[in-house]
Amino acid sequence: MRPKVFKTIDEQVNILKQKGLVINDEDYVKNVLLRENYFFINGFRHLFIKSPIEKTFIPNTDFRELYAMFNFDRQLRNIIFKNLLIFENNIKSIVAYVLSKHYGIIEKDYLSMKNFSQDPKKVKQINDLLKKMKRQIRINGGQHSATMHYMDNYGFVPLWIVVKILSFGIVSEFYSILKNEDKQEIAEVFKIQPELLEDYLPILANYRNLCAHEDICYAHRTQKRILPTVYHSKLCIPKMNDEYIYGLNDLFALVIILKQVLSEEKFTGMMNELNYEIEVLKGKLKVIDISKVLDQMGFPLNYLEIVRM
Repeated sequence: MRPKVFKTIDEQVNILKQKGLVINDEDYVKNVLLRENYFFINGFRHLFIKSPIEKTFIPNTDFRELYAMFNFDRQLRNIIFKNLLIFENNIKSIVAYVLSKHYGIIEKDYLSMKNFSQDPKKVKQINDLLKKMKRQIRINGGQHSATMHYMDNYGFVPLWIVVKILSFGIVSEFYSILKNEDKQEIAEVFKIQPELLEDYLPILANYRNLCAHEDICYAHRTQKRILPTVYHSKLCIPKMNDEYIYGLNDLFALVIILKQVLSEEKFTGMMNELNYEIEVLKGKLKVIDISKVLDQMGFPLNYLEIVRM
């Protein structure tokens, strides 16, 4: 494999031309490549190439169509991220409320080992996570107005303040070490089984981080898969080798999770926004059909029906 070398904007434009991309306004394209980064825009080319072997663009593919796909993913990511932040705030608030109610509001009380799973296999994980949380309280305690207020006036930081400085990933793992009865009480707020919530949290955290770092969202696949749900069957999602082809580890799997953990109002709003962006993109696509994009997203053609279920 040849080593990668720096390419000027002019060279980047020439590479795209050589691969068959139609460029009618070079100044516009150069400005976009400078601002957006050739690597990331090029990350959408697989939708528009003839084949993985030939790697040239489908005839008449215009740069603006490729860039429309890039912008669609940006809008998609913003919509998903906004709603993930809503859920992140929800789960942090509920976890803090339940644990504070049962174990008190001072760190040494609510972070006591006896308050967590008594499974011997989890002892090391619990110890490591509690140390990590205590370290974050020490480090961030003097950097946030809320934590500083409690430290200065009361000498401790209650859990409902601590959760604000914890990452989604840590909160996700925190849920996994709770006692079963506490998991149950938290999951009941979302009207799902605690085992499902525990499975969903790492996937939600994965997408949250992906969105925060502006990685490609629409075609993302998670390592962890969700179990088939009633939504898979009601939407008549097709199967291959007795397994659903959509909604297990793709973006539609995230939609299925959010259907279960967001309020009906928030979920409906999110889906309407997603549908709007899909319709906007549909009007900008010329050489490929929107169904090709939906397939990459893991969205069945009747995806919007999940709102009414």
